[in-house]
Parts: sequence; structure tokens; C-alpha cells
Amino acid sequence: MGEMRMLGRLSEALSVPWVRSSLILGGVLAAIGVVLVLIFKFFNLAGSPLFMDAKAFIMEYGLVGIFLATILAGTVVPVGSPALVVAAASFGVHPLLLAIVATAGFTVGMTINYALAYGLGRPFVLKKLGMERLEEISALWNHWGWVIYTLFGIIPVLPVEFLALFCGLIKARFSRFLILSFIPRLIVFALLAYFGVQLGWWLGIM
Repeated sequence: MGEMRMLGRLSEALSVPWVRSSLILGGVLAAIGVVLVLIFKFFNLAGSPLFMDAKAFIMEYGLVGIFLATILAGTVVPVGSPALVVAAASFGVHPLLLAIVATAGFTVGMTINYALAYGLGRPFVLKKLGMERLEEISALWNHWGWVIYTLFGIIPVLPVEFLALFCGLIKARFSRFLILSFIPRLIVFALLAYFGVQLGWWLGIM
């Protein structure tokens, strides 16, 4: 009975239009990424001068760029932080350090969202999300609580930054917010960085 109820709630969450569209967009972008990787491999672009210059730049400044990009990704700016982590790792940026830096940046961005919603209140959140989306998030939160926040944090294509705004609006416990912003995304970025390393070896970049 409990499992059926959980599946029903999950189905309800996935039926929300902006959740479903985020998953579809993530699938489309992943497919495009696979095609680009295959093209890169087929034409053996790893040794081109332009590519080598890009690799040198990323190796020197990549962590700073990732940190700044993931701060933006933690706010409502879709900069594709998962793809950036994979790309940086494939270029040779240390995967563990990369995962920690990316997670720190993302958590800073999420905290900015939390603080803005906490301080500026409902008018600010309504301006960012709209009434319909805010009501849908409120319904998801009432059913799932912190579970939905953690789930959104683990699935990279879901806009967990929207939930960060909601957490600030309802003044959710900040210590729990920080922990559940950092740990799920650290797991995700660590897995993506490891995948990026394997991808880099396969493409002959590293």
C-alpha cells in the first residue's frame, strides 16, 4: 500500500508540465551531446591546434569558470552545469576537485535564491515563478517535503533552483537546506566527473 502511494505521488510529480518538459529537454540535450561526441571521435579532432589551445585554457582556468558557472546554475540561469562538469573532466581537470568546486558553486547559487526569497518574500518569488508554478511546487512540497528537494537535486535536469526559492519563501530550516543542496549535487557531479574522465580517455583527449 505504501509503495503504491509513493508511485502515485511520483506519477503526480512527473505529470506537472514544467517537470515533464525539463525531463524531455534533458533527454534531447543528452542525445545531442552523444551525437557531438560521436562526430568528435569520428573526425579525430583531439589533436587539432584549436582544440589543444582550448584544453590548455580549461586546464588553467577551468575550475574558476566552473565555480562561476555553477553559481549561475544555482540561480534561475540555465547554463548547463552538468555538461560543463563532464567537459572539464574530459579535458583533464582533476575529477574530485572539480566535483567539489562545482558543488560549492551550485550551493552558493542555491543559497542566493534562498536568501532572496527569504528576504524579499512572496512578490519576488511570484515574479520569478508565477502563480501557477508556485502552487504546483507548494503541492509537491506538501506531499513530499524534503524528499522532493533531494530528488530534484539528484536528477540534474530538474530545476531544483525553483525549490530553493520556495524553501526561502517558507523559511525552511537553513541547515537542512544547505546539507540537501550540497550532498545530492556532490554525488551527481562526482559521477559526471568520473564519466567525463572516461570520455576523455575514449576520445583521446587525456
